[in-house]
Amino acid sequence: MGWTATDIPDQHGRTALVTGANGGLGLVTARNLAVKGTHVVMAVRNQRKAAAAAEKIRTTVPGASLEIVAVDLSSQASVKEAAGQVLASHDRLDLLVNNAGVMAIGKARTVDGFEMQFAVDHLGHWTLTALLLPALLRTPGSRVVTVTSTAHHLGRAVDVTNPHLEGRYGPWRAYGQAKLANFHFGLGLHRELRRAGAGTASLIAHPGLSHTDLQAVSVQGSEGGASQRFFHALAQRTGMSADDGALPQLRAATDPAAKGGEFYGPLWGNNGPPVRKPVLRRIGRDRAVAKLWKVSERETGVALDVRTPAGA
Repeated sequence: MGWTATDIPDQHGRTALVTGANGGLGLVTARNLAVKGTHVVMAVRNQRKAAAAAEKIRTTVPGASLEIVAVDLSSQASVKEAAGQVLASHDRLDLLVNNAGVMAIGKARTVDGFEMQFAVDHLGHWTLTALLLPALLRTPGSRVVTVTSTAHHLGRAVDVTNPHLEGRYGPWRAYGQAKLANFHFGLGLHRELRRAGAGTASLIAHPGLSHTDLQAVSVQGSEGGASQRFFHALAQRTGMSADDGALPQLRAATDPAAKGGEFYGPLWGNNGPPVRKPVLRRIGRDRAVAKLWKVSERETGVALDVRTPAGA
């Protein structure tokens, strides 16, 4: 029998922050962590939906320990404000789940002038992770789980000279780039943490084809694009439930046997129980990670410092 949410060990005394915890995989992740006793910080843009999601969790998990923090990952100012709020309330952080994202939407720019998918899926999480690292590094056994997609196989490594795809934008091209950035970020963060001898682990997960709000938002954001409608229909007919789709990130987050640098996904391509996936060696991956670090630091103005803070 495969790994299920019942295999999550007791999480009392632990604190986790989950982005996009108001729906889909994020909500399932938050609920399952709360069931096991985690204090869950729900980092969500839409506060009305966040409140509704928290109430939904409490109907099935009476006494759930929940906290809502407003964050708009498309805005660097919002991310910095949210990180400051979390650090003011929590000296330690056991788990950060970089879950939120958008998929194959029409061309759009953020308030900072960034391409929307790269900004939300990667740059927002880059800054959030960098700013929360002091709390993570102070916490023995802490983890960062970054959620990617099988679409990362279709992505191209970020172009240092054109990370926002000026003159080259396509909804799926941008999505592939963003999800490959998630994959490279998880691996690059693992490398940096290992070099520094830090106790924090970086892991990666992908949900497979899951029926969540992501596909519906993709259809709306692309103004009814044909390919977006196709994947929405496919997810409705053959996709896993959000409960099953969240299992890879939950296993990466909580399995005592999981280790930094590992990648979790469904057993059978886009379906099945979560298993550890091999990270195949790729020529040029180190260069791709280095490019991502350069672009991320340049665009956000935020360096990712993995040195253990004083007092850890």
